[in-house]
Amino acid sequence: MNRDKVLVVFSGGQDSTTCLYWAKRHFKEVWALTFIYGQKHVAEVACAERIALQAGVHWDKMDISFVGSLARNSLTDTTMKMDEMQPAAGGPPNTFVPGRNLFFISIAAVYARERSISHLVTGVSETDYSGYPDCRDAFIKSLNVSLNLSMDEQFVLHTPLMWLDKCETWALADQLGVFDLVRRETMTCYNAIQGDGCGHCPSCKLRREGMERYLKEKAEGKEFKDLIYG
Repeated sequence: MNRDKVLVVFSGGQDSTTCLYWAKRHFKEVWALTFIYGQKHVAEVACAERIALQAGVHWDKMDISFVGSLARNSLTDTTMKMDEMQPAAGGPPNTFVPGRNLFFISIAAVYARERSISHLVTGVSETDYSGYPDCRDAFIKSLNVSLNLSMDEQFVLHTPLMWLDKCETWALADQLGVFDLVRRETMTCYNAIQGDGCGHCPSCKLRREGMERYLKEKAEGKEFKDLIYG
């Protein structure tokens, strides 16, 4: 397996785009894989392709629409109204797509193995995980072990954002020199509006609050630690 190569699970959103450019700093050859999983707004796939081409990385897409049809959720079911807040009864919001990261990373690992890639990057974060259990560090570590055992390989799953909140994620993008690109050209919005988005879906709220806090702290002269190399 070639340890100079890396595969990024890439949606074209804020987090995965920041991870894409993080990967470009750490590896010689970067690949990006985007999934079509039955999401309502496939415009994000075209957005991911544009960003990947601009970044000069290898890009590919894969249709795994069965993932979105396995369980009801508001990102794939047009009849469901999206939860805009964490459910009062607890548990993940209905924007949670059960098994999404499990399938994404597992399929990405098989894809990577066929291209002699042992490093994979995903933009999950436990700090701002929105109630999604498959964004937690324990899940990633467990899956890493399972992938290695299942294919008798030594994959390394990288999660550059795992312990960063959204403010720090913006700081990392700025340190990587892609703050404006991430703000203007990514698609994080659950309503498929590029850039600053719709402003009211959970993803947009989290993104905006983090950006406003980062810009405020930067203007006040706060110095952020090196988030690229630690």
